Amino acid sequence: MKIPSEYVGRSTWEKVLNHIALSEEPSPYLLIDKDIIRDKVSLIGKNIKNSKVLYAVKANPDIEVLEFLNSIGIGFEIASEGELQILASLGVEPTRIITSNPVKTLKFLKQAASYGVNYYAYDSTSEVEKLAKYVCGSNVYVRLSVPNEGSEWPLSKKFGVEIDEAAELLLTAKDSGLNPVGITFHVGSQCNNIYNWNTAILKAKSLWDIAAKNGLHLKMLNIGGGYPIHYTKDVVGIETIEQKVDAILWQKLPADLEIFMEPGRAVVGDAGVFVSTVIGKTRRGDENWLYIDVGVFTGLMESISGIKYTYVVGSRGKIATWTIAGPSCDSLDVIDRGVKLPEPEIGNRILILSSGAYTISYASEFNGFSIPRVFLI
Repeated sequence: MKIPSEYVGRSTWEKVLNHIALSEEPSPYLLIDKDIIRDKVSLIGKNIKNSKVLYAVKANPDIEVLEFLNSIGIGFEIASEGELQILASLGVEPTRIITSNPVKTLKFLKQAASYGVNYYAYDSTSEVEKLAKYVCGSNVYVRLSVPNEGSEWPLSKKFGVEIDEAAELLLTAKDSGLNPVGITFHVGSQCNNIYNWNTAILKAKSLWDIAAKNGLHLKMLNIGGGYPIHYTKDVVGIETIEQKVDAILWQKLPADLEIFMEPGRAVVGDAGVFVSTVIGKTRRGDENWLYIDVGVFTGLMESISGIKYTYVVGSRGKIATWTIAGPSCDSLDVIDRGVKLPEPEIGNRILILSSGAYTISYASEFNGFSIPRVFLI
């Protein structure tokens, strides 16, 4: 296979090919390069003063991935009792865990309280009531609604409130026995619009000032995630984003402010390579169809909402344009269209790049297919 150097470094590529050559593991499976994860963790937050990095577990909750991240010493952002239980099994201290899901289950709140988690997001009065009942006295931060234009996976409709309502919610939290410490927002996943962060920070500044006038002295701003990774096209770099974010932060907000960050995709996405196998091919009408043993339901769910992957096959066949589909009998299981690849033979490997994030975490056993295993390399 030709090294796709614009997407995968030589070291990673050699590890991938060596693993395929030496392993008897049947495909599909996901390979994760530990060195890329380590490099990303060292880069994220480097250019933002007073920043604290908390990995969004939902991006890839595989226990080996989490164990490796735990050994690096970063924090974690969780949303459920299942994610908490994995971290608890690894002995992650509660001081390194926050939960930014604005609407939490009662079961999760009880377990989080018992474990000692002390940072909770919210965006409604009903959530304040729940928090006051189960985690009274804990630190809470309100979710502010901000623009998500330019993000491939917008997150602005399900959660978040506008400035005036957010200000009321901060006061309500204080009156309910909670400790309102800050504000959070999310510019959208896979965000290529650098100005979303500027707009969000300006909105947070307005809310900050209103809170101060009402006697609330906030100390934390959670800027969420959203850093994009390289799938099939160039994206704005982490360093560029952070330099611009850092500049506006300290123009507008107090110098002793603590910045929380929740990267998920940016930590593990580039580190992943799905190893799959061609299981069928045919021509239907004027389309060439290629069937592989991983699909929408077993790891590539984001493909149905616009994420496009880069594929590599070890073939010297004639270049053709393909519709790529997964193995299930559901017609929704179509991964991509218009993909140019040399024609492979049935049984050939097909590698899917930048597949470390939101693949395994979305996978199910629909139609009886197993969830792919994860291997760190």
